[in-house]
Amino acid sequence: MKIIKLTTYRVPPRWMLLKIETDEGVVGWGEPVIEGRARTVETAVQEMEPYLIGQDPSRINDLWQTMYRAGFYRGGAILMSAIAGIDQALWDIKGKVLGKPVYELLGGLVRDRMKMYSWVGGDRPSDIIEQIRTLQKGGFNTFKMNGTEELGMLDTSAKVDEAVRRVAEIREAFGTTIEFGLDFHGRVAAPMAKTLLRELEQFRPLFVEEPVLAEQAEYYPRLAEMTSIPLAAGERMYSRFEFKNVFAAGGLSIVQPDLSHAGGITECLKIASMAEAYDITLAPHCPLGPVALAACLHVDFVSYNAVLQEQSMGIHYNKGGELLDYVVNKEDFKIVDGFCNPLPKPGLGVVVDEERVIEASKNAPDWRNPVWRHEDGSVAEW
Repeated sequence: MKIIKLTTYRVPPRWMLLKIETDEGVVGWGEPVIEGRARTVETAVQEMEPYLIGQDPSRINDLWQTMYRAGFYRGGAILMSAIAGIDQALWDIKGKVLGKPVYELLGGLVRDRMKMYSWVGGDRPSDIIEQIRTLQKGGFNTFKMNGTEELGMLDTSAKVDEAVRRVAEIREAFGTTIEFGLDFHGRVAAPMAKTLLRELEQFRPLFVEEPVLAEQAEYYPRLAEMTSIPLAAGERMYSRFEFKNVFAAGGLSIVQPDLSHAGGITECLKIASMAEAYDITLAPHCPLGPVALAACLHVDFVSYNAVLQEQSMGIHYNKGGELLDYVVNKEDFKIVDGFCNPLPKPGLGVVVDEERVIEASKNAPDWRNPVWRHEDGSVAEW
């Protein structure tokens, strides 16, 4: 079997799907994308075609290493996202050829079902309590929300009080019947992170995500020393070579690699295993589409330390497209009592509605995150 063609489809709301075709008619799907940089990743995928065309798709490890090493320059959000989507599609092909779900090819299930959580709130968190009540009716009891709006490197007590008030209201409304994580989203610099973590600790959030930006990872162990709140990070780290130093330094309780950003299934399995050796739990980042979610689930179902899985149904980014819009076998993704079962079909287990994908790709928007500014006019972290 040989790879003969790669085709990318940018689709609403902000995703990109990749189709890899073989000379024997077996097709694999992946999701290589950086949110807001889909065209750039698309070009990177095209530049990797010469490493793939005419090659045996079953040699996933060799193809991965070739894509990573042969171009001399490596790593980073764009190149690793391109590799990630290609890697997902290659695993999809392998599973379909062998007639098995990918998790069976990785040693089989380590659990029967996977705990899922849902986003609430939006970029500037609001109407959270009502959204939680609505999602509770669908069986969810675990949530994530942005912990704060834009925040200066040194900001006011009023801003701190607002963030604390919002969390206090949630605990008052629901007690311990739900769990929730708070995403600082890289908006909080180290001086304010210390203050916020101390103030929020009394409400026992499930975790705080990106308490500071990944490029400030030296603060993770320092912050962990002064709070009992589990700290999470990883969506803006792109290979095991970045994660290894963070793991060795300590501080994280939860690692969140993105299966569409950090080299795909092949790389994220290694990251998950490294995390387990450091007693760090796994909760893959996935505010993306159905192929990305499927890839995450296959890693979750073979990783002992996987504890939570993000998914994008109803997320505030999904304007013009929803998670299962491009999926034929929607029932396989059904979430019951907050859990998802293993996807039963061969490969990644996603039957892509190709006709709908092609149609949607004709008018795909170029999604961009908003650009925020502080009161003094300087740019703010989104």
